[in-house]
Amino acid sequence: MKKILIVLTNVTRYAHTTDATGLWLGEATEFVETVQAAGYQVDYVSPQGGFVPLDPRSMRYTDEANLTLYESTDFQQRALTHSLRPQDVQASDYAAIYYTGGHGVMWDFPENTDLQTLSLAILQQGGFVTSVCHGIAGLLNIQDRPGHYLIANRRITGFTTAEEILAGKKKVVPFLNQTVATNHGAHFVHKRAYKSFAIQDGQLITGQNPFSAKAVAQRLLTNLK
Repeated sequence: MKKILIVLTNVTRYAHTTDATGLWLGEATEFVETVQAAGYQVDYVSPQGGFVPLDPRSMRYTDEANLTLYESTDFQQRALTHSLRPQDVQASDYAAIYYTGGHGVMWDFPENTDLQTLSLAILQQGGFVTSVCHGIAGLLNIQDRPGHYLIANRRITGFTTAEEILAGKKKVVPFLNQTVATNHGAHFVHKRAYKSFAIQDGQLITGQNPFSAKAVAQRLLTNLK
């Protein structure tokens, strides 16, 4: 059984501020809990490898299962301390790649060509590219051929402009996921703010917000059976 690759951010703060950000914990733990319960192993990668910070606000939205995984030696070591570098990962080992969110990804996911190359390789071998919330930023600039965005003419979702306004971060993020996705030809679909929602278009599976991680995992598992 092939593994699933979890992509995490290395960014510790909103650019040019002292406001801390990083991985939104539940977007990793809820997905990982779900796929591990189905028998899948996971690896963790980040743009730079190594340390992965947590968005402190995400710790307010935890339950016993989230905390148990967070406190595990495996997660502390392989996800938060010694995440892999993209160039050290072999796409052939994975059935899917999953881009987590947290505002930090807005700075280190969009232009990372190594992650883009991994994603395309996983797609080309029949695997799936998935994301949740701000993690859609990792998909926005992938080109499956010169001048053509992977998300063009695809139905996708991610953290909406309305949700960014409600989060109070519209003025500090470098771009708006919904706007860029639309500009790159995607059919951006969304439901009520902060409600679980995931959508699939072919080998792409995307979730709207932090409450959608399990829904993404469940859609992926349905395809991997």
